[in-house]
Amino acid sequence: MRNVTFLAFLFFATFLKATLAEAQGCYVAGDFHQHTTYSDGSFSFGYMMEKNNKYDLDWWANSEHGGAFSRWGSVSGVDLKDTTEVLWANTGINILGKANNGNMWRWQSIRDWSYRDIQLWRRVFSNKLIIQGYEMNVPGHEHASMCIIANQFNSDNSNVDPIAQFEYMFDNNDKDDTQPNGWTKSTKTGHEKAVEAVTWLQANYPSQSYLIPAHPERYKYNGNTGWNIEHFRDMNNAAPDVFFGFESVPGHQKSSKRGEYGSNRPSYGMSTYGGAGLMSAKVGGLWDALLSEGRHFWLFASSDCHDIKNDFYPGEYQKTYTYVEKKNDAQAVVDGLRSGNSYVVMGDLIDSLIFTVGSATMGQTYETKNTVIEVKIQVRDPQRNNNNTYSTYTNPELDHIDLIVGQYGSKVDPANTEEYKKDSVLTTKVVARYGKNAGYTDAAGITTQAWSEKSNGWKEIAIQYPIEVANKLYFRLRGTNHSVNKAGETDNYGNPLIDAEGENTAAKTFEDLWFYSNPIFVSNTAATVARAMSDKSEFLIFPNPADDEVRLSFSTPQSGFAMIYNMTGGLIRKVALNNDNEKIISIRDLSNGTYVVSVNNLPTQKLIVK
Repeated sequence: MRNVTFLAFLFFATFLKATLAEAQGCYVAGDFHQHTTYSDGSFSFGYMMEKNNKYDLDWWANSEHGGAFSRWGSVSGVDLKDTTEVLWANTGINILGKANNGNMWRWQSIRDWSYRDIQLWRRVFSNKLIIQGYEMNVPGHEHASMCIIANQFNSDNSNVDPIAQFEYMFDNNDKDDTQPNGWTKSTKTGHEKAVEAVTWLQANYPSQSYLIPAHPERYKYNGNTGWNIEHFRDMNNAAPDVFFGFESVPGHQKSSKRGEYGSNRPSYGMSTYGGAGLMSAKVGGLWDALLSEGRHFWLFASSDCHDIKNDFYPGEYQKTYTYVEKKNDAQAVVDGLRSGNSYVVMGDLIDSLIFTVGSATMGQTYETKNTVIEVKIQVRDPQRNNNNTYSTYTNPELDHIDLIVGQYGSKVDPANTEEYKKDSVLTTKVVARYGKNAGYTDAAGITTQAWSEKSNGWKEIAIQYPIEVANKLYFRLRGTNHSVNKAGETDNYGNPLIDAEGENTAAKTFEDLWFYSNPIFVSNTAATVARAMSDKSEFLIFPNPADDEVRLSFSTPQSGFAMIYNMTGGLIRKVALNNDNEKIISIRDLSNGTYVVSVNNLPTQKLIVK
């Protein structure tokens, strides 16, 4: 009896531990863009589910094109030995809607067949979260990963009718006009129809849906305009809870034209840059232009896996890590994506990131009245091999992390056409670099500082950052296995170089690794009154505290003098300025303590020398 009681206790303790772990928030790895033979993929539905599980994803969404397709995805695929293709037209299955050469409309195949497979594979991988989504052919543009989780996880009458209805109503390639289930098809066209689609989601499923542009830099030849910043602004304005990010770290990373960007598919920026599209890879580019409005618009990555010629399997090369309040919960995943608390990783360069400014983390806003804020970065470089089977470079080492800081304000007025179409800003810059090899100074005068090495691959960085000169800032990170100014990979500012068209291989992709965080916004409420009373330019001191040299960065060019005083008012240093945007000043001979820096008639700032 005593043994039975003890075993019961062990069972209860194990159950309680698992339940508590399930209830605690954590980062989960996911992929929401992949294909099977239900559309234009090469593999059967089950084979793709197995690959998602193999490469350590916690959740994934089956998301493939709308329109109409010919194959039954359960029993078609090059992975199957007996047959590679079973056509709907040869099965005797009743194809609904407008006749289309034996092809089944996706609203039907999603509703009646693909989702049936989803339910089966949820039972096979009961410890994983599998979601039905779909890849929208966005009117007037290119593609977008789309999902509505409503009804999918009902205990009874589980269904994906909302997705099927949306595909019928708004997909640019769905030409069925038979009004199944009384659904009314949109009569709009182009971008106007795209805005109508996200407006419908915002009105009907604001917390249960998302629509995320896929490979957003890629254009098509068929008259679509691709994605430009004004389109993102329009749709984010119309549906801020639904249209909240993009896959600017695209799939197709194994392709010889990395990301399948190139001359055959003219692209914004011509190609990828270190695997990321130019919209996110360029500091001060399109993504920063959106963030500089204070927009909650986030960066994601996915595999877009169709085959193994051009694509890695889901999770094999890149992952999106998202913080969720509850694991294996679809609503928690959608809420996590919307929150912005996500980061993207290539080649398992890192597997953990804790990034905070004050008490805020990625996607959040930290409000403070302090003039110095604390930035903390904790990142882990895995001490194990990644999934690279294409070369011997299987355990890459993180070389450095860049801290990127920008200013933000209010959203651009659509009536201001010139500004509304502007896709770059000058106020976002790399302001500091931390790495394994300190002392290297790049072309912008930024010297790499050493991070703190901890056990088990962890690196830690703690920064005291001044904010009294700017009311609103945002902070984001990027990191890589490359050194600055590495031939063929980075320029002398540390930026990724363009990926040469037609030269990429799987091995090269696994040698070129980056991670990107989403931003943290900071608002200094104490500075609001002072800024309202003055229209003067401002300047930034970095690093601060410092022990060797500091960089003064000005929002507008300055002439005259920068002067450093001790706390008793004594002039310690006077440095001439000649229409300078930046000035580097040596402080290595100054004693430890607090000083005051004055530049012309701008607000003074404190400098801490340690």
